Amino acid sequence: MSYDFSADEIFALAEEIEKNGARFYRNAAAKVACGNSKKLLSSLAEMEEAHLNSFTGMRKELPETMKQSTVFDPAGENALYLKSLADARVFTPATDPAQAAQDACSDDALLEILEFALGREKDSIVFYLGIKDMVATEEGKCRVDEIIREEMNHIRLLTDQMQAVKKRLS
Repeated sequence: MSYDFSADEIFALAEEIEKNGARFYRNAAAKVACGNSKKLLSSLAEMEEAHLNSFTGMRKELPETMKQSTVFDPAGENALYLKSLADARVFTPATDPAQAAQDACSDDALLEILEFALGREKDSIVFYLGIKDMVATEEGKCRVDEIIREEMNHIRLLTDQMQAVKKRLS
């Protein structure tokens, strides 16, 4: 089965992934006891929420031509398919930060959470690169590139934080 998604549908997917990411970081922050770790994870949740707001804004700015589905889909199955993809990949609603760390107050535990999150952020970039081919217009592809750049910023931040934690551990 071939899917051809509109830029609007892709942004809806990006919004769902960002919601899932914010939920993951909020849950992780709720499970840690140390102030610095809690603050970092809360900050990451806020960044996911800021990206959600960015994607929502970009989606609202889309011209009508980019909001229209390019395939006949009266039952809205494309949207359901994208929702299931968002929930099955990257940060999933069932992702439990407790699985990433046993002792939620140690630098080792924080490093495990950050490494787990880094993997999910990398997955999101791969996912968006793949889904970009499903967007019909060049303008839509450029919008997906904007999402990818935002996710690359997440990776840079996580990598910097991981290096800082590793430095403390050595």
